[in-house]
Amino acid sequence: MSTAVASSATQATNRAPSKAPTINITKQSDAPASKGTKMSHRQAKSYKKEDLKQFNVPDLTVKDLLSAIPKHCFERSALKSSVHLAGDFAMIAALGYAASYIDPSVKSFDFGTTPLAPYISAAAQASIARFSAWALYTFCQGLVMTGVWIIAHECGHQAFSESKTINNTVGWFLHSALLVPYHSWRISHARHHAATGHLTRDEVFVPRTRAMKGLLPLRPAASDSDAEDEQAIEQNLEGSENPESIPASSVLASHEEEETWGEWLHELLEDAPAYNFIFLVVQQLLGWPMYLIKNSSGQLHFPKGTNHFNPDSIIFDKRHRSQIIMSDVGIALTISALAYAVSQTSFGTVMRYYGYSYLCVNHWLVMITYLQHTDPLLPHYSAEAWTFPRGALCTIDRKWLGPIGPYILHGIAETHVAHHISSKIPHYNAWEATEALKERLGEHYHCTDENVFVSLWKTVTNCKFIEENEKVSFYRNAHGVPQVVAAEKELESDSGLALSE
Repeated sequence: MSTAVASSATQATNRAPSKAPTINITKQSDAPASKGTKMSHRQAKSYKKEDLKQFNVPDLTVKDLLSAIPKHCFERSALKSSVHLAGDFAMIAALGYAASYIDPSVKSFDFGTTPLAPYISAAAQASIARFSAWALYTFCQGLVMTGVWIIAHECGHQAFSESKTINNTVGWFLHSALLVPYHSWRISHARHHAATGHLTRDEVFVPRTRAMKGLLPLRPAASDSDAEDEQAIEQNLEGSENPESIPASSVLASHEEEETWGEWLHELLEDAPAYNFIFLVVQQLLGWPMYLIKNSSGQLHFPKGTNHFNPDSIIFDKRHRSQIIMSDVGIALTISALAYAVSQTSFGTVMRYYGYSYLCVNHWLVMITYLQHTDPLLPHYSAEAWTFPRGALCTIDRKWLGPIGPYILHGIAETHVAHHISSKIPHYNAWEATEALKERLGEHYHCTDENVFVSLWKTVTNCKFIEENEKVSFYRNAHGVPQVVAAEKELESDSGLALSE
């Protein structure tokens, strides 16, 4: 393999079989529960698979993907990367300097002379102005700090420069300053790239089945024969001599166990707008630290207590031990620096200049990564059907915050497909790589220009669960209806870089 093959591909080094097995992706997964099974009060909605969008599973190889990208896109320059980083630092300094004038300016301004004075007291106007100014600072600083986070993330992929020493040194300083354990995240994130879209090996935002979420099976969908079923039941109840004509679904209903109040409430909340909103707020503010601390949204088969700070975690090998400790030291130093700043100023001051912007970074980070890999249009593969090329294409490019996002966030949302095909491509070359890939991938390239906040709400309300035991799975809504299904055909998995169980 040429030197152009980046770490996304080289992570998947498990030896593939000499001849890949034939995989039949056709599966009837919507059968009703067996007799006596406890079921939810929610009834599945019927749909015709032929009316849904048909997804053709790609048969591309690693060579197909990489050969579409111009060779110079793989070139990494420490100078170019440093210029972009210096630009971020300049914006952070300018915003911090401007913020230092907020409180003195509000204090010195006479709000009693404004046109609003007859209606709003001077003290209330001052509070509103102060809050608005700090909120604007927090929003802007949070975006710029997220851009720094993304450059640190490139360091973890060895895309900042050709020097591993430079990459890891810069990445350690940047991520530590943002309370991210650099090597710990770098290692688990590499595992994510090596198994993207794999239902049992991917690292984050892994789809759950209803059973995994603690939900009962849905009741079978209504059909055109329901009226005839009801008529047959009535006839049998009136003394028909042919009890075998009673529909099987009715026999099931008469023997099933009632769901508990807790199970009923759990199901009800699954599709409640207020609950979805609360879920989003919690996910956006706490999702990132909870993933680091307790593996939230990660693989359920990982042991309880799996986290990114324990050198003995299942995520790491023994050879990683010193790197994990070094990552923890970086976090400890940053916390110490923040504690010292609090002692010299105040807790409120540190929160205004750093803390609230840090929470914004968490929000943008979770939102970006969630929407990159969670969408009704994106497939997820079982171990039998997964290959590296298929997994690399289990992501979607999105337009982020108009003209501001691509610049400040270094194109992380607009060029993510290219990033998964070759994570060593620096962000300033990813744009050209993306354009080249669009032509090669055709229908297998996913992108959207929908407003990202609209997409976020649609995703959290439509991506509820996947079906059990499907080789190619798509998210379904609360009523069990997907927007896409895999085209029913037989295919051969790529004999290139494929991870197996």
